[in-house]
Amino acid sequence: MKKFLGLLLMIVMVLSLVACGGEKQKPVSQGESNQKTSKELDQTKDPASEDTDLQPEEGAELLVWESEGPELEWLKEIAEEFESKYGIKVNIEAVGAVDAEERLAQDGPAGVGADIFAAPHDHLGSLIAAGLVQPNTNTGERIKNEFMDAAYSAVEYQGTVYGYPTAIETYALFYNKDVFPEAPKTYDEIIAKAEEFNDPNTNKYVFMWDIQNAYYSHSFIANGGGYVFGQGGTDKNDIGLDNEGAIVGAKDMLKLKDILPVNSSDSTTQIIEGLFDEGKVGAIIDGPWAVQGRKDAGLNFGVAPLPKMSNGEQQPSFSGIRVLWVSAYTKYPNAAKLFLDFVISDEALLRRFELTSQIPPVKALAEANEIKNDEFVVPFLEQAEYAVPMPSIPQVQYMWDPYGAAFGSMWNDGIVPEEALKKAADAMRDSIVAEEE
Repeated sequence: MKKFLGLLLMIVMVLSLVACGGEKQKPVSQGESNQKTSKELDQTKDPASEDTDLQPEEGAELLVWESEGPELEWLKEIAEEFESKYGIKVNIEAVGAVDAEERLAQDGPAGVGADIFAAPHDHLGSLIAAGLVQPNTNTGERIKNEFMDAAYSAVEYQGTVYGYPTAIETYALFYNKDVFPEAPKTYDEIIAKAEEFNDPNTNKYVFMWDIQNAYYSHSFIANGGGYVFGQGGTDKNDIGLDNEGAIVGAKDMLKLKDILPVNSSDSTTQIIEGLFDEGKVGAIIDGPWAVQGRKDAGLNFGVAPLPKMSNGEQQPSFSGIRVLWVSAYTKYPNAAKLFLDFVISDEALLRRFELTSQIPPVKALAEANEIKNDEFVVPFLEQAEYAVPMPSIPQVQYMWDPYGAAFGSMWNDGIVPEEALKKAADAMRDSIVAEEE
């Protein structure tokens, strides 16, 4: 009986182990993991948790694409520090941020693309649609809580964070201190100054901007209440470029034609920067990338937030976020994410600012001495509070040409805003409909 009971107990224990352990899970190979689409990755990711203890893959070696310039040099410096700490080799290659998406689509499937690449935030929608990026599973909560709202919005799509923001950019008012001893706070001040400063015969104008560039001119439309896409730039079926507020903003903008009687083709960024450096223009709209050029020209200038419009509201602006992304084709996703966590640390982003003068998108860093004491940086930070991220859904590609043409037709040909903006909005709507057919 004892032998029988012992045998029976052993059988029960074996059956219990089988029931508890079940069939052994087959480990997912790296190749299988890389075949997952963004949607599948979203479904397997628990949004309430993050990978806080990433273990890099054995033998990991990373290739990173970044644009030529100081940001590339910064990345090389950070890569050396990372390699010294973790023993993971990081190779940096110069590939333009605007070119990376197309190149990865070609090189990724062949296994020769980057593990990490730089691309503007407004590429997010097309990157996801093409299955080129993996979600950010390790620092999404930090980005949500510690980064500027514009930076978080720029890398978040339908509740999932994808990229790693490295800088925020918007534009502001550059003013010649010999013309405006104090930064003009309203367009009324600028218009009043034109009476004594303007001389069209010698190309002297109190104020200029790149009129037909929708990136800059959208700020006038947005001031009235116009927008590109509804729901924070995510609803392709809600286009607000021709709504009542947009028309009000366009009419406000056209009042400036009295003090800037030129064709839009004679008011491009290259032209206005040249005239500004010569002292022939009192103020221009430009971005932080233009600061060093004005310094090199020896100009006595300052930077300030954009002026207030006739409605008394601060003029908004488009903002752009520089972002690094993890390729969907990488063989080393853990190592890539570990490196990017290192890259967007406060220390690394502050060092990036020192080398590039590009503003880190972390809220706390605005109080760093290097930033808060820089007279040419603080105004951009102030303007960023009123900035709206450029839409990043794929359909944004249908905006730029018709929208820019609308500004040209209003300014040069006298087409009324109601007609010009409706034509641009309808062109976008038609393109979206055609895309769905």
